[in-house]
Amino acid sequence: MDTESTHSGYSYHSSRSGRSNRHGDRSRERHKASSKDSVRSERSVVINPPDTPSQESPVTNGEPLPGEPTPAEDQGDDAQDDNWGETTTAVTGTSELSISQEEVVGLGKGLHDRTEDFRRYLPLAVGSLVGLLVLATPLAFLLLPVFMWPDRLQACGTACEGLFLSLAFKLLILLMAMWALFLKPGQASLPRVCVYRAFLTTLTLLLTMSYWLFFGVRILEAQDEDYHGIVQFAVSLVDSQLFVHYLAVVLLELRHLQPCYSVCVIRSTDGETRHYNIGQLSVQKAALTILEYYYRDFPLHNPALLSASKHRAAKHLAGLKVYNVDAPGNTAGAQPGNGNQSRAMVTAATKRKDSAHNELYYEEADYERRVRKRRARLVVAVEEAFTHIRRMKKEDEQATPSDIMDVREAALAIFPSMARALQKYLRTTRRQHCHSMESIQKHLAFCLVNNMSPKAFLEGYLAPGPTLQYGPERWMADQWTLVSEASVTSGLKEGSDFLLRCLDFNLAVTVKGIPYIRLTEEFIDPKSHKFILLLQSETSV
Repeated sequence: MDTESTHSGYSYHSSRSGRSNRHGDRSRERHKASSKDSVRSERSVVINPPDTPSQESPVTNGEPLPGEPTPAEDQGDDAQDDNWGETTTAVTGTSELSISQEEVVGLGKGLHDRTEDFRRYLPLAVGSLVGLLVLATPLAFLLLPVFMWPDRLQACGTACEGLFLSLAFKLLILLMAMWALFLKPGQASLPRVCVYRAFLTTLTLLLTMSYWLFFGVRILEAQDEDYHGIVQFAVSLVDSQLFVHYLAVVLLELRHLQPCYSVCVIRSTDGETRHYNIGQLSVQKAALTILEYYYRDFPLHNPALLSASKHRAAKHLAGLKVYNVDAPGNTAGAQPGNGNQSRAMVTAATKRKDSAHNELYYEEADYERRVRKRRARLVVAVEEAFTHIRRMKKEDEQATPSDIMDVREAALAIFPSMARALQKYLRTTRRQHCHSMESIQKHLAFCLVNNMSPKAFLEGYLAPGPTLQYGPERWMADQWTLVSEASVTSGLKEGSDFLLRCLDFNLAVTVKGIPYIRLTEEFIDPKSHKFILLLQSETSV
C-alpha cells in the first residue's frame, strides 16, 4: 500500500506538471504574438523572492487562461498552491515620469535635513537680529537729531564729547559680550524654547521699544535742542542693555553651576550605569547635559555582545517540545506510551534547566580563555612589528635620502604582520565593526610619528573606549526622543524621572536630591595628647 500510494502520487504530480508546462508554452506563444502589436510601454514583471525559484505559469488578473481548467474543476483534483503569491506574474505599465523608491527616500531625507538646518540656525538668526537692533538704537538716537533739525541743536561741549567716548567703549564691550554669549551655533535642537532665553529676548525688546517710544514722544515730536541730554539718554540705554546682559550671564551660565541633584543614568540593553551631579536645570536642558556626558563617559554600545544571551535562551527553548493533547488523533487508547514519553521529556527539560548555570559558567570561562589567548598573540605581534620599525629607523639614518620611507609607507609595511592577530582579537571580542582598516592604519601612522610604544597603540583596541572616540557612523544614535511625564520646560524635582530614547536602546534617568549636609566642629584639647612612657630597668632578654 505504501508503494502504490507513493507511485500514484508521483504519477499524478508528473501529469499535472506536464499539463501545466504545455499550457504555459501555448500561453507564452500567444503572448509573444500579441506583444508585437501591443504598446511598448507595457512590460511583464516577475516578482520572485530570493529563496523561491521562478515558475513559468503566468497568471493575469487572477483569471484562468484559455485551455486551462477552471478553479471549480481544479478544486476537486488538488488544493491551491500555498505559494501562489510568490510566483505571480503581473503585467504592469511604465511611465516616462516614473520615480524610484530611492529617489522618494532621497527627497524625504533632503526635506528633513533642510528642516533640521532651519531649526538649528533659527535661534542664531533671531539673536543676530535682536543684537543689531540693540546696537543700532543708540546710534540712531544720536544721528536722527543731527539730520532732522541740525540748525536748532545746541553745541556739544567737553562733557558731551566725553559721553561720546564712553558710549563708544560701552558699545564695543556690549558687542563682544553679545558675541560670546548669544552669537554661537547651537549644539542641539531642543523640543521646546528655552524659557530664560525667551524671557531675556522679550525683556530686551521691551526695553528697546520703551526707549524708542520715549524718544519719539519727548525728543522727535518736540525737536529737543539739548543735544547733551540726547547723548545722555543714549548712554543710559546702553547702560540698561549692559545690565540685561549681566542678568543673562547669571541665568544662563552661572545659575546651574552649583550641584543640586544627583542623576542615575542606566542604559537599557546592557545595564551600563553612571552617576552625575547637576544643578538647577529644566528637564530638556538636563537631558542635553546627560547626553553630552553619555558621549564622553559611556563605552560604545555594541549590540553584538548581547547575542550570546539570546543564543543561550534560544538553545534552551529548542530543547523543549510542546504537545497538543487535544488534537484529533491523540487518544489514550491508540497511543498508550504518550504519557510516559511526555513525562520523560518534561523531566529531561527540567534537568537541562537546572544545568543552565553550569553552561553559562563554562561559556564565560571559555570566552575569557579565548580572549586572553588572542590578546597575548596580538601583543606579541605588535611588539615584533614595532621592534622591526625601530630597526628600520636605525637603518634609515645610515641610508641615502632617496631610500628613506615616510611614515605612511612604514605603517603600510608593518601592518600585514599584525593584521591577522588584530582581526582575530576584534572578532573574538565582537568589536570588528568599530574599527576599519583605514582607521587602524591611520592610528598606526600617528603612533609612529609621535614615537609611541606598542602599549599606547593597543590601548584603543584592548578596551572599548567612549562613544566620541569612534566615528559618527558608529554611534547609531543621532536623534533622541525625550519621554517625560512632566513638562520639558519645568525644572528638575526630587524623585522625577524621564527617558531618552533612540533607535537601538534607551537611557533611563532618575533624579535624586543632594541632601543637606550639616557639618559640626569638635574641639580637642592639645594637652590631652600628652602621655608618659615608663621604662623598667630590668627587661627580659
